[in-house]
Amino acid sequence: MSDLISGAALRRLVDEWIGQGKRVAGPVLVKPDLPSYVYLAGGDRFLLDGFVRPVNSIKEFVFPRHEPICAYRFEGKQVRIADADAQIGDQIVIAARPCDAAALPILDHVFNWDCADEFYNRRRRATTVVTLACSTHDEACFCTSVGLGPAATRGSDAMLLDLGGGEYEVRVLTEKGRDAFAGKTITSDRIASEAPGPGKRFEAARVRRYVGEHFDGPIWARTTLACLGCGACAYSCPTCHCFDIVDEGNLNGGARVKNWDSCQFVTFTLHASGHNPRSAQPQRQRQRIFHKFRVYPDKFGDLLCTGCGSCGRNCAAGLGVLNVLEAIERDDGEHLQA
Repeated sequence: MSDLISGAALRRLVDEWIGQGKRVAGPVLVKPDLPSYVYLAGGDRFLLDGFVRPVNSIKEFVFPRHEPICAYRFEGKQVRIADADAQIGDQIVIAARPCDAAALPILDHVFNWDCADEFYNRRRRATTVVTLACSTHDEACFCTSVGLGPAATRGSDAMLLDLGGGEYEVRVLTEKGRDAFAGKTITSDRIASEAPGPGKRFEAARVRRYVGEHFDGPIWARTTLACLGCGACAYSCPTCHCFDIVDEGNLNGGARVKNWDSCQFVTFTLHASGHNPRSAQPQRQRQRIFHKFRVYPDKFGDLLCTGCGSCGRNCAAGLGVLNVLEAIERDDGEHLQA
């Protein structure tokens, strides 16, 4: 037996959530052929089919691009500090892709490592994630290469699977998911089938070993010299989490804020002396791969990648991590045969 909900009932449920004061986000066509996760005004516009994945990720709903940490004000020779007035209410992300939801447990590690980031944790606790299992994929997808798949449940509170005919199986995975759909589904004997995922493109364990053995190898310049350093890969990646903390204000006062950053920016590792240990773009791309497939796994036992493919789709130079990972696979195979 399974729980079932119609697409029409799901849209009414979104309206109900919004009416209860919850913020609800979901994929919307912001331009033709450009789906993006945005906050919804109602349940009529969000997408339930016809897209592979949005251009952005759901990380921005728990880790905003710009977030005040505290406010300050100059009063004579005194500096008055006030906590940021962050109004964080309950929110629900609907029709998120499984590769986006899987990023949240990965982000949990870094935001609770040497100290607990309460800004992140409050949003995380207030967020319910309802995923929509993938029914298709494109050439940029590689979720199966990092241990996930079209119906992976990691990070999801509930999952929707398309039954056809405008109906969806609801698989409740956590108490948050149960609360979200309580009394809103009907019992059915229909069970949704899970779509096949993309074929495996590389072996993550092989990449992990290779990058440790070829830190100064020629592969980095050969495969990544075209990188423009724009940061589109990091900003659309669901697991990239670099940020900077700066003071923004004027002579009267301002705020200390946390802003997204990227290891692909030339100033990311620029020292005050003028020295830059990663002075060339291939070095910065090497850092990206090294962090995702070596450093992070060594520290937390997780890959820092969910195989969503956004870095490749959004790269103006046609790169993304998959091209580099496949090149590593080929290069490693040639070394083993030699």
